[in-house]
Amino acid sequence: MAERLAASLLPAAASPSPSARRATVAAAAAASFPSSCSARAGLRLRSSRSGSARRFFKAGGSGGGGALRVVRCMAASDAAQLKGAREDIKELLKTTYCHPIMVRLGWHDSGTYDKNIEEWPQRGGADGSLRFEPELKHGANAGLINALKLIQPIKDKYPGISYADLFQLASATAIEEAGGPKIPMKYGRVDVTEPEQCPPEGRLPDAGPRDPAGHLREVFYRMGLDDKEIVALSGAHTLGRARPDRSGWGKPETKYTKDGPGEPGGQSWTVEWLKFDNSYFKFLSQIPLKDQKEQDLLVLPTDAALFEDTSFKVYAEKYAEDQEAFFKDYAEAHAKLSDLGAKFDPPEGFSLDDVTSDEPADEKKQEAAPTPEPVAAPAPEPVAAAVATATADDNNGAAPQPEPFSAAKYSYGKRELSDSMKQKIRAEYEGFGGSPDKPMQSNYFLNIMILIAGLAFLTSLVGN
Repeated sequence: MAERLAASLLPAAASPSPSARRATVAAAAAASFPSSCSARAGLRLRSSRSGSARRFFKAGGSGGGGALRVVRCMAASDAAQLKGAREDIKELLKTTYCHPIMVRLGWHDSGTYDKNIEEWPQRGGADGSLRFEPELKHGANAGLINALKLIQPIKDKYPGISYADLFQLASATAIEEAGGPKIPMKYGRVDVTEPEQCPPEGRLPDAGPRDPAGHLREVFYRMGLDDKEIVALSGAHTLGRARPDRSGWGKPETKYTKDGPGEPGGQSWTVEWLKFDNSYFKFLSQIPLKDQKEQDLLVLPTDAALFEDTSFKVYAEKYAEDQEAFFKDYAEAHAKLSDLGAKFDPPEGFSLDDVTSDEPADEKKQEAAPTPEPVAAPAPEPVAAAVATATADDNNGAAPQPEPFSAAKYSYGKRELSDSMKQKIRAEYEGFGGSPDKPMQSNYFLNIMILIAGLAFLTSLVGN
């Protein structure tokens, strides 16, 4: 539609300059797609195709200048940048072991969907609203600031993708990189733009409700999911740990988590809690046969309900015996969950597997318009504020890095000290428990003040 409108606005009798024709078409396309264009600061002219997000046409009369190739308004996310982000996410997973929290990030952004509400974004779902502070403060999202801190640099590097797509891309990639099935994802989700568009609190599942099976159905039926999908998605608990300081569940550490990888601690559902398989269901299926539960593995009331509820049990037992069946059903359920409530641009979305660069090289050379260099945008203020106000211990994944020792930090006016004074301060620093390789265990200056106060007190006693 935009192409026809833009073409109709081109003068037929005259042959304006290429720059004039591009300006006319850009104005027409911008009028036709205000929401997408405003999100991308106007129309981008590109030479390569990216799925269904770009549609080209030829315009112009028989006069000189050749054919003009014009692209319609860009989709919510750029496919090439999504592919680049996927590779960066893989590297992030390798270095920080953050697979579980990335899965949770995607789920909690889409899991607020209410099928009974038609309007977007009031219906909730995968719209990137989880990046805003009001939603991050929801009780069920405790600790997800960690995921945002990890993934924000990737968003800064690839400004041409939406947060909604990035969250779901990270979630699906984490499953696949942990050994799980390939998720049939599509992209093009549009972001909400204001904190006021966040969904109300209370739409996500609770781990310990009075009626676990009934609660799971109430929450997931509201999203349009069924019993099979509830059980399949529950199988993602094969990844990750619960931490009492965040969710209120689990132990501070167990024999499976005390040494990491990543930040030590928490209680996992499975022994190999960074491997995606059907061990979650296998363990739950054995619990009734044991005289005592495995004390180091976590079983929430909603986990136990999968083998206590007759309808859930059919699927849970099937997945405990057949990992291939679990992978198949899980991949379908995950893809469905990631689309809930989303508004796509283009409306049908696009798959990264379908995006190719098969356009003939000579055609590109003749008809392609110049491509402006993308400019990295700064992080939106709500995101930056949320990250900046995170507590010091909010670092899921890699352990906290110690601050390197710098003698000048403790000198008056930050003036450079002599080598002998540096050695003296370093000795005192290490004497109070610090070292270049680890943070001090106590407050350096507080100890100095206490020591001075003690000496002053003893001096006064001696004087008296």
